[in-house]
Parts: sequence; C-alpha cells; structure tokens
Amino acid sequence: MSKSPIDRLLKPVHRFIHQEFTGGIILFVSVVVALVWVNSPFSESYHHLWETELSIGLGKGAFKHPLHVWINDGLMALFFFVIGLELKREFMAGELSTVKKASLPMGAALGGMLVPALIYGIINVNQPSISGWGIPMATDIAFALGLLSLAGKHIPAPVKVFLSALAVADDLGAVLVIAFFYTAQISFAYLALAAIFLTALVAANFLGVRSTLIYLILGVIVWACFLFSGVHATIAGVLVAFSIPARTKIRESEYIDQIKDYTDQFERAIPLHGPLMTAQQHHIIERIKTVSQDAETPLQKIEHGLHPWVAFLIMPVFALANSGMHIGSNFFASLVNPVSLGVIAGLVVGKLIGVFSFTWLMVRLRVSRLPAQTTWKHIFGVALLAGVGFTMSLFITGLAFTDPIHVDSARYGILLASIISGCAGILYLRSLR
Repeated sequence: MSKSPIDRLLKPVHRFIHQEFTGGIILFVSVVVALVWVNSPFSESYHHLWETELSIGLGKGAFKHPLHVWINDGLMALFFFVIGLELKREFMAGELSTVKKASLPMGAALGGMLVPALIYGIINVNQPSISGWGIPMATDIAFALGLLSLAGKHIPAPVKVFLSALAVADDLGAVLVIAFFYTAQISFAYLALAAIFLTALVAANFLGVRSTLIYLILGVIVWACFLFSGVHATIAGVLVAFSIPARTKIRESEYIDQIKDYTDQFERAIPLHGPLMTAQQHHIIERIKTVSQDAETPLQKIEHGLHPWVAFLIMPVFALANSGMHIGSNFFASLVNPVSLGVIAGLVVGKLIGVFSFTWLMVRLRVSRLPAQTTWKHIFGVALLAGVGFTMSLFITGLAFTDPIHVDSARYGILLASIISGCAGILYLRSLR
C-alpha cells in the first residue's frame, strides 16, 4: 500500500525524532554514570581522566591540552558543525525555509532566550556572576525530543516538528551569543587567516567542488585558526558547515531517467548460472552507484553520516566529562546562591514564560498561526520541556565562568532545572490524553 504525500513528508522528521530520542536516552545514561562515578570512592579517577594531557602535532608544532579541552573545543566543534548543517538545511528546505514557516519557532525561540537571560540578570545584578546570563538561554534538543516522545503517542506529529524547529532556532541563537559575547581577546591575524580559508571553502562550493576531503582539510585549518584567534573554535564548525554544497550534481528528472535506463540494461543482461554477476551487470551497478552519489547533496550526505556520531558518541562523551558533580547532604543548601537560583528560575520559569508568551504574541498579531492539530495546551507543554537546557547550558557555563564555585553552582542549577522542567513537561503532556 503506497504512502500518502503527508506520510512521505513526515518520514524524515520521524526518523530524526527517533534518533534524537535514542540519543537522549544515551545522553541521560552518560549523565547518570558521571554522577555515580564522581560520588563513588573512585571519584579521583574521574577527575584524573579528564585532566590527562593529550598532544597532537608534528615536530615542534603541537597542540597539547587536557582531554576535557579536546572534548570541549575539538569534539564540540564537530557538534556545532552538524548544527550548522541542520541550520542550513532548515533554512533552505525545512521548517525555517520561509517567513511563514520560520516566524513561529523563531519567535518562540527568541522569547525562550530573552526572558531567561533577563531573569538571570535580575537575580545576579551587580554580582561577578552576571556573566552567566547566557546559561539559561539554551534548550537541549536531544533531551527535549526524547522526553516529548515519552509523553505518549497521542502527541500530534506537528507538535514534535514545532519543538524540533524551536530547538534548531534556539541553537542558532546560542551560536550567536557564544560568537559575540563569550569570546576572549581576539588575534586578528589568525582571524584574517581563517577568513582566507573560509573564502576558499565558499569558492570551492561556487566552483562545484564536491570532494568531502577538500572541505575536511580546509575545515580543519579554519578550526585551528579560530582556536588560536581567541574566538571560540566551535564557531568555526558552524561557518564551515554553511560552506558545504547543498546542490545535487544532476537534476531529479535526469536521475530518474538514468536509473530507469540502467535498470532496463541490468534486466536485459544475461546472468551467469549461479550467485555471481556478469562483468556487464557489475559495471551497470557501479554506474548506478555513481549517478546516485551525483543525486545526493554533499550537505545531506555529510549530515546523515555524522549525526549518529554526534548523537551517540560526542554528546554523551561531553556529558560524561562535564556533568560530574558532587551531590552531598548539603546539595540543596548549595543551591541557595545567585548563580544556581538564576539558572533554575531562568530555565524553569523563564523558558516557560518566554516560549509561551512569544508564541501567543505571534499568533495574536497574526504574524503566524499554530501548526495543524496543535492546541495551546500543547504549546504550554512544549514550553515546559524547553527548560531542559542540559548540553548547551553546560557548554556555555564553561565559557562564562572561570571560578570553580560559580561553575559548580551553575551545574547544580542546570541539573535541578532540567529535572524539574522535564518531569513537569512529561506529566503535563501525558495528562492531555
């Protein structure tokens, strides 16, 4: 039985959400492992592991950093690269491709960033910890979509699509915040060098270069230049992603005609007796492989290949390395400080108010409208889940603070806020049956 156009349209979305759901489970397991490890008799081995020096280089030129720096500046650059690929795809042909489609999730994401930052700023005004205002601005897409899936099958697919678009737009906001507000002293020489290689990447795209090796080599050079420039190296991942070609080598109609021709040739070829193919059949299959590669966009091919690595390896390793925190008898007492209170209030209350109110405002002003089958109760539930800001919030914490006390306070706040928002969101959405 053939599927309807709507089913075919939503199939990639369902696949993406399923992958995020599974990734969210692995991410949760990584957090639990880190917490158990740090609060066990083997806690010293946890800290010793991430402080292990790792050196990569040739001759006198070498990168030498602790393992946790390689994870936060190296592996997370790949994470941001995939985010950049997702953003480019969404802007070209996804939920952010038109003003009509993008206005609602972009507006909701804007509210979900501004209100939490404002709440944190009010609580930490005139405090050294004011620099952490960006921490409660982020939503963790893997956790949020995973929790939404746990809410039940009665949740309409457009609600999941809206949360996905909201989280992607939120990622764009987080990238801009990191680029403009969490950047150290800038070396313009290295930044100019990065600009030269970025220009080379754009030129390669314009000239029709499709070799992933070329983009890999130039991309690594851009990352290294950003690392030395003072601008956080993860920004290089997003910029390189936007240079990846998003055009096919042949048109869809041409691909269909060639595939039909090759399958006809394959069918007419006289087979050998037994399991082996003739040389002619093998040659036809190789042609089909080549033309199929020409029909793929490098952007989607790379994103499809890297997304499982990011979801199932990079994000869990990052969570394992950054969520280890001691939880003793004074855990709740340690939350009574401006940093923890600002993060908790920003994520739990600020996200809820910001996402819901800005969505309501966009609909009220008739700039946009609610997705099909979506009610305001669904939007309220999504706004609750948006308060789960684990991965990106932890990442921004490392950029915002150097004081270990502030870092620990922010981590405690992120953990508790994510638990509160996640549980509240699931219980509320399940009650809508």
